[in-house]
Amino acid sequence: MTFSIRQRRVLPILLAFMALWILPVQTVVAQSPDTVTEDTSMPLAQRAQARLEKNKALLAEITQQTESQRTDDTKLVDIKGRADDLAGNSAATVAQLRARLDEINARVTSLGEPPKEGQPPEASVVTDERTKLNAEKSQINAVLGDAENLAANASRLSNNITSLRRALFAATLFKRTEISLPVLAEAGKAFGGEIAALSSSVTGWAIFVWNYKRLSMFGAVSLSIVAALLFMVGGYRLLGHRMERRAFSGEPSYLRRLSVAFWSTTVQSMSVFLFMTASAFLLDNFGVLRSDIAPIFFVSIYIVAFVYFVSRLTYAIFSPTQPEWRLLNVSTRGAHIISSAMLVMALVNGLDYLFSTISETLNSPLILTVAKSFVASIIIGIILFSLSFVKPLASNEGDADGRDRRMPRWLSVLLRIAGAVLIGACLTGYVGLARFLATQIVSTGAVIATMYIGILSGRAVAKQGVFAETLVGRYLGRRFGLGPVPLDQAGLAAGLGIYCAALAFGVPLVLFSWGFQPGDIESWAYRLLTGFSIGKTSISLISIITGILVFVTGYVITRWFQKWLDRNVMARGQVDAGVRNSVGTGIGYLGIVVAAIFGISSAGLDLSSLALVASALSVGIGFGLQNIVSNFVSGLILLVERPFKVGDWVVTGAVEGTVKRLSVRATEIETFRGQSIIVPNSEFINSSVGNWTHRNRIQRAEIPVSVAYETDPQKVMDILLELVKKQPPVLRNPEPHVEFLRFGDFSLDFELRFHLADLNHGLTVKNSLRMEILKRFREEGINIPMPQRNLNIHMEGETNPQVLAALLAEEGEKAVASHTAAAAARSQEAPKPAEDEAASKPAEDEGSRSSVRNRRG
Repeated sequence: MTFSIRQRRVLPILLAFMALWILPVQTVVAQSPDTVTEDTSMPLAQRAQARLEKNKALLAEITQQTESQRTDDTKLVDIKGRADDLAGNSAATVAQLRARLDEINARVTSLGEPPKEGQPPEASVVTDERTKLNAEKSQINAVLGDAENLAANASRLSNNITSLRRALFAATLFKRTEISLPVLAEAGKAFGGEIAALSSSVTGWAIFVWNYKRLSMFGAVSLSIVAALLFMVGGYRLLGHRMERRAFSGEPSYLRRLSVAFWSTTVQSMSVFLFMTASAFLLDNFGVLRSDIAPIFFVSIYIVAFVYFVSRLTYAIFSPTQPEWRLLNVSTRGAHIISSAMLVMALVNGLDYLFSTISETLNSPLILTVAKSFVASIIIGIILFSLSFVKPLASNEGDADGRDRRMPRWLSVLLRIAGAVLIGACLTGYVGLARFLATQIVSTGAVIATMYIGILSGRAVAKQGVFAETLVGRYLGRRFGLGPVPLDQAGLAAGLGIYCAALAFGVPLVLFSWGFQPGDIESWAYRLLTGFSIGKTSISLISIITGILVFVTGYVITRWFQKWLDRNVMARGQVDAGVRNSVGTGIGYLGIVVAAIFGISSAGLDLSSLALVASALSVGIGFGLQNIVSNFVSGLILLVERPFKVGDWVVTGAVEGTVKRLSVRATEIETFRGQSIIVPNSEFINSSVGNWTHRNRIQRAEIPVSVAYETDPQKVMDILLELVKKQPPVLRNPEPHVEFLRFGDFSLDFELRFHLADLNHGLTVKNSLRMEILKRFREEGINIPMPQRNLNIHMEGETNPQVLAALLAEEGEKAVASHTAAAAARSQEAPKPAEDEAASKPAEDEGSRSSVRNRRG
């Protein structure tokens, strides 16, 4: 029976999903295309002709194999792979010939037309080259047509093989068998004979082993047990604290539950799988198994391993006896029912394959195999239909009755449909379809459950702050000194990695269970890794990964070189901090650009194709990106010309402060109040910029001083010079001096001028000098006059002294209030480091003058 043979070949693949927990991704080996050793000295047309002849013979061979193996799906997969390789090689030959043909046409066009009659003859070199090119063009045209036909025929053959496989699969599934009571009765009689034949075969094999292969049997089983025990003991020694529920006390976290479920299922299932696989391998190689027992034994050990894995998986997910370790929100009763149902379905499906193998090995009647599959599919259908009525979900804490809840409606409907389809297919005679669907429900369900645990693990690890508490997170934190933020980002990356791993393992296994052959998966993976075309663009996953790695490597090297140059070259040379910043920024951008170019080239992208991107970018610049480009170019100009650098004190527009960072788009300025202002670079290019520290940090400071008219001016100048020379930060060259500025309205105005080596000391020095000046003036009896102004009040009629007194009092209160408000406003203003003394001098408002006049009055 074609269906049973194909399914038995798929069975080991279905059971291999136990390796999903621990085995690495299988390396995809590219199918080696049939190549011809070519002489590169030969012309391209001759080499293509030789290659074409070999490919024609290969196409005829593949066509013959397709006709002879049209009923064997496994062989058709391999044949299709060879046809695809042949089509690809032929298409590459066509592309190579067309490229050479384009070169020849371009060269002939550049040589021009041959001279006509009556025209001067052209050089013989040109004539010979044109003749040679035309001859090669004729040869290429002759070969090109055959190459295109060969590529089309190979592609057509590949499509025909796909159609054959599809038809074979459909014929196998939808083959109808008559199901009736007489047929089932006949199968029951045949089943009795099969049991007798199986008993006879097993008894004969046991006698054979006991008499002739006793030591071999004992040695094979012993070695298998030792291998399984070593794996299990090593797993417990290494991961015992991660897989034993008894090792944890209290309420386990969800991540801990996932970890215990993962490692316990992995170690125990792989131990059983290793024991079974080693036993089969050793017994077969030691000659213990006979040809009539070997198929039955192999399927039996796979069934045992499969059922054990399902039991461990359901126990890890539902945990019927330990609710605190349960991964899903189901009740204890629901956990028992669902886990038992899944285990029974796995057991029934496995026994179906085992009984089918026994029937095929013992050459039992076909109707017996159909009857076994009929019974197994009916049982699985009834189980699925019954599960749809179960209430497995645990009640919410707020529910008053505390009863279990039904499963989601869509899931119950899906289970009923699946059960009804299986039972209906069996009763209508489509036993093959029912058996296939039952197998997919069991095997695909196990794979999806495994993927679900992987996805849950990735989601739990990716949660904020969780990765830092894991074993790996704590190790990374200790080893590399990572803080919470880097560890949280690493947790996000780890979660994504777990997602990808679960999908990379689960998706191929699901495809296997649905009838796809390993060759199909290998072919798809090979095309994905080595390249596939979307339109006229060829995309290769390996090239993309290589390009990313090249860019990351270039970026890391650039950052390392920046730090090395700054710390070991410019720092030792005592280079200015601004120069170091500019050089480091320039090297960083240059390195990133170079790394990006190399990365794009390594990814297989043609840099000339970026002309479209440049065109689109130019349009974008015209519509709204001109400011960004303007700032970028301005930043490059600032980095090269260096009108200011990091640490300079600059003034542009209403912004004044210290330059903290200079990039190609904007400059960060920190004001003296600690506020960071990001200024676009174009403002520094298009407007005036003041730089207090462009060449040096020397600054001239001024302190205005006013004294009464009766004071000796020379004495005031001598006192000021004496006091300023006592200040250490004040430079002696240029020498400090005092200017007699003017005769003021009520005072003599002087200004003390001096230079400081560092403008950052200006506020401190001027504050100290003001204190000393005030102190010395008081000792010398020098008065600092207050502003004076006359107030004339004109009143018509007779002057009432009481009214006059009231007006003066009211005017005085207004003046005092105005003066107080002005003083409060001035006290809230923070002085700037090198502000002009005249500007910082308290402004005298009219209210304060009135107040003074009133007090004097």
